[in-house]
Amino acid sequence: MVQLHVKRGDESQFLFSTSVDVPLETLTQQVTAIYNNRLKVDRLCSEFPELVDHGVTLPPNMQGLTDEQIVDLKLKDEWEERCVPSGGPEFNKDEIGRRNGHAPNQKMKEVLRNTMEEAKALISKKQAVAGVCVTMEMVKEALDQLRGAVMIVYPMGLPPHDPIRMELEDQEDLSGTQASLQVIPVEEAQLWWAAKELHRGKKLQDYIGKNDKTKIVVKIQKVGGATLQLCVICDFMRLLDEVEDDSHLHSDWSDRQTLKRQFQGLSNIKWGPR
Repeated sequence: MVQLHVKRGDESQFLFSTSVDVPLETLTQQVTAIYNNRLKVDRLCSEFPELVDHGVTLPPNMQGLTDEQIVDLKLKDEWEERCVPSGGPEFNKDEIGRRNGHAPNQKMKEVLRNTMEEAKALISKKQAVAGVCVTMEMVKEALDQLRGAVMIVYPMGLPPHDPIRMELEDQEDLSGTQASLQVIPVEEAQLWWAAKELHRGKKLQDYIGKNDKTKIVVKIQKVGGATLQLCVICDFMRLLDEVEDDSHLHSDWSDRQTLKRQFQGLSNIKWGPR
């Protein structure tokens, strides 16, 4: 099997095993699916500590408000009584006002924390260092573990506006966020190897040959990414050439002796008849 070391830019992502005769359309879809779903696991794991510490997310119209403002506006969280953690809540106020403060008890906290660490380990970039190839099944297992932990701690489910529920149901809205810049839509994904785009209409063996025991580094990016990078490099080289232009060394202002001669009254002396 061919082993691909998938990178985004210069950053290692994961190892993936495939065959030389795989259509590049299929390979691009497979690699992109793993890449994007690893990001989903990361986003979920980034929300888990907040769920552990402060419970479920408040409705959007209540987030960031003080208790007094909520009372004045007569707002009520209709999900507070429905989304109670197993074993009862332990109150821990969320100072930024994003979550309702009804945190799980210590036993349920451990369920969430331990599951989060297991899921992160499954799709960790350290797997590449260890020589472990990541599969879509492994990524799905990580997602299922996180989903299962949430069901154990919140058997009645999470509010529909909670980012964890939205991620698990593929309803997340990443528009305007830094996370959205990392996601690569399948239809916009490109794979590159040895400074060559691996075109979807071909097979992998059209580029690397028929040796099925090859190890190569491929880069995943959005369509146009390489062109943009090349333009940036060209612009940088052009600016570097301008900086290295030494024509200014022949200018009067660059002559260190000019100022000295002006003070001595010698700057306008000409030899020979006028």
